[in-house]
Amino acid sequence: MVKLRLRRIGKKKQPVYKIVAAHSESPRDGKFLEAIGTYHPQQNPAGIEFKETRLFYWLKRGAKATDTVLGLMKQKGMWLKWQLMKNGKDEAAIAAELEKWQVLHASKLVRKADKKASLKKKKKAAAEVASAAPPTEAPAA
Repeated sequence: MVKLRLRRIGKKKQPVYKIVAAHSESPRDGKFLEAIGTYHPQQNPAGIEFKETRLFYWLKRGAKATDTVLGLMKQKGMWLKWQLMKNGKDEAAIAAELEKWQVLHASKLVRKADKKASLKKKKKAAAEVASAAPPTEAPAA
């Protein structure tokens, strides 16, 4: 069985992954059939690239994506496109759905950034209150 999975490359503590099609029994960093993308987890936002035609080629051939690669595909909208293609939608319908997905995804990223900024602001305010409070007296013995 062919699996779509990650293959670690990069330096120590600086991981970079290739997204590869490989036999399920071959080792993680061993022999693979084809590189179909890259994943840079330390970039902000994470850098995810797929060779779209080759990805869909392997999926049509029955390759199974690991949970991690499936998550990366969902982040890029590839899984939605694959599902629409499998259901026999035409190009116009796929393009319309992907455009709708991109709008929703962009708003989701904005909400996520706002939430992160809000949490950071709350944490900073709590740290200021804690540092401004008078030191507690030690109980008399």
